[in-house]
Amino acid sequence: MTRPVAVIDIDGVLANVEHRLHHLDRSPKDWAGFFAAMGDDQPFPEGIELVTLLAHEHEVQYLSGRPERTRAVTQAWLAAHGAPRGTITLRPDDDRRPARLFKVGVLRRLAEHRDVAMLVDDDPAVCTAARSAGFTVYEVEWSRPDPTLFSAQEADGRT
Repeated sequence: MTRPVAVIDIDGVLANVEHRLHHLDRSPKDWAGFFAAMGDDQPFPEGIELVTLLAHEHEVQYLSGRPERTRAVTQAWLAAHGAPRGTITLRPDDDRRPARLFKVGVLRRLAEHRDVAMLVDDDPAVCTAARSAGFTVYEVEWSRPDPTLFSAQEADGRT
């Protein structure tokens, strides 16, 4: 029997991105610098603890707006910080849709074949859209999206 899936966001749930937000505070935004620093993100202990707990009864699916080209550093970061094994879905490099549209699209496709038990995310727009689409959502409280990051997720479709 297949276990239900817990879908877990990375940035803001597991990884603290505050140290790299200054790359997005300028015009033009320094996307290369922003993504180059992701290996230095500190973990949110609450997030690692939650996903570890969920992994006991769920298959873990990491779902991030990070671009596909960051897969190697994302995998290394998850392993280095003790995150349970799981499938990783990243945004295609050329996908600039708002995070809420990208993530709900992935959730819908996943739900066609699997029981999606919940989404764990920190982005209020993603959480609202997922709830509206009928998914159970756990909206984390230890991290709230910075306006700079929210703009990057919604307007720029870059993370």
